[in-house]
Amino acid sequence: MTIAVIIVAAGRGRRAGGDMPKQWQDLSGKPVIARTLNAFRGVADQAVVVLNPDDMDYWETLGLHADQVVAGADTRDGSVRAGLAALAATPPRYVLIHDAARPMVSATVINDVIAALKDHAGAAPAVAVSDALWTGNAGLVTGTQDRAGLYRAQTPQGFHYDAIYAAHLVRKSPAADDVEVARDAGLDVAITQGDPRNIKITNPEDFSRVINMLGPDMDVRCGNGYDVHRFGDGDHVWLCGVQIPHGRGLQGHSDADVGMHTVTDAIYGALGMGDIGQHFPPSDPQWKGAQSHIFLTHAVGLARDYGYQISNVDCTLVCEYPKIGPHQPAMKAALAAIMDLPADRISVKATTSERLGFTGREEGIASIATATLVKS
Repeated sequence: MTIAVIIVAAGRGRRAGGDMPKQWQDLSGKPVIARTLNAFRGVADQAVVVLNPDDMDYWETLGLHADQVVAGADTRDGSVRAGLAALAATPPRYVLIHDAARPMVSATVINDVIAALKDHAGAAPAVAVSDALWTGNAGLVTGTQDRAGLYRAQTPQGFHYDAIYAAHLVRKSPAADDVEVARDAGLDVAITQGDPRNIKITNPEDFSRVINMLGPDMDVRCGNGYDVHRFGDGDHVWLCGVQIPHGRGLQGHSDADVGMHTVTDAIYGALGMGDIGQHFPPSDPQWKGAQSHIFLTHAVGLARDYGYQISNVDCTLVCEYPKIGPHQPAMKAALAAIMDLPADRISVKATTSERLGFTGREEGIASIATATLVKS
């Protein structure tokens, strides 16, 4: 089964205001058309974009990608026909026809249309009208209209390619949309569930509505850290900033706090900035015996400098002894203080290796940690 999408973007959209057609205007850092195209990535096998001939420079400047870019016509019907004709050489089974000015279409809406095409020649999303409807004249209400059976049409409108192309080729008059073309040709069109968020940008205030729906343009990053320290002479260990009495100590160039090291490396990893060894080389004698909070503080500061907030941290200690449970609250509190995070965003837990491997033989302690960073 092959699926193609035609993005109709040849209109002028003058009601939306601005110094360029609405499909090219910025929408939280990306052009409207770019967000619309992204909605169909991974769904359609082919993407055809229909542009006004005067807008080809916009497309080239923005560096957007589609399988084909074709010139549209003066009418929407003509533009759709141009898109359908572009697919004729390698016709898909299904075609989705979508307005470039609907950038908020969801995967659920798209997939519901595709699913309905298994049993129908056409399918299109719609939202049932829920508001009272009036008739009016000269600014006065003249009556009411029964809203039963009324829907607000949306796109993408999907069809069996051969059927809708044939319907368009014999069409002699303008149509409100492709559903009208299909029905006039005798094709059945199923109604699928639309989405109130799938609005068509028409007026200037619609940009604000969509921006509010998008929310902050977030950059979310995840990093992992892993570390091991062996046991040696000593009477305590440092784990996640807490000193714990023990018959042996952990060996390392610094204080060998294996838990804090992995949390630090997880943050560096999320930033794409290596590990502790790159920032605090063990060959540098000034770091011998250093307390690990120095490293973690540095990683946290880097994250902040680059505009990221640490969302949460999860650290797992792998050892037979010492027992970690009694010290977990203190460990979370120590890490929370350094990272300026609420303790409920920090997890410190422990597991054994069932007496297997070096940790099972009590030769050392391993740790793994994950950190999530967010920039909005």
